[in-house]
Amino acid sequence: MTKKIENIHRTINYSGKVRLKINITIKEPSKKQIIVPIGNNNKAKFIAFSSTHITNITSVLKNIKSNMMTNFVRTDQHSIIILINKITSTANLQTIENYIKNVDHLNSKDMEILCLPQSKSYLKIIDILYLMENTNTFINSSVVKSILKSNHIFNNILLTSKP
Repeated sequence: MTKKIENIHRTINYSGKVRLKINITIKEPSKKQIIVPIGNNNKAKFIAFSSTHITNITSVLKNIKSNMMTNFVRTDQHSIIILINKITSTANLQTIENYIKNVDHLNSKDMEILCLPQSKSYLKIIDILYLMENTNTFINSSVVKSILKSNHIFNNILLTSKP
């Protein structure tokens, strides 16, 4: 038990000399994560003071009468991920975003809007005819895109590859 506490303490007070990694055992993004898309330079500066930011974010949330707490902060390839104890609301997300944008040593122009994890599903459409109906014209990707955009079922769908 004391080794786990020491590892957590070392991770929170990371000095930059040894690369520590927190293993998360969940298979998918947790609903208790807040993703902060940020540049590499800002990411290193934020993580260098992560224990301070954890305390400050929790304090700012308590100031708005929220019962949320920041558990820890970790980095991803293109972002910082803040793990919290409960699923966040829009007001809490806005409060955290304001705190991060007002951190002195960070360039706020290098940050994007905070977001929550989103699930991804894939749909494979098969058995589409190669010819347009009642014509000898081949179907191309622009025709497929226009059909998808005209149907309300596909409003929030993003294409990951060309049709």
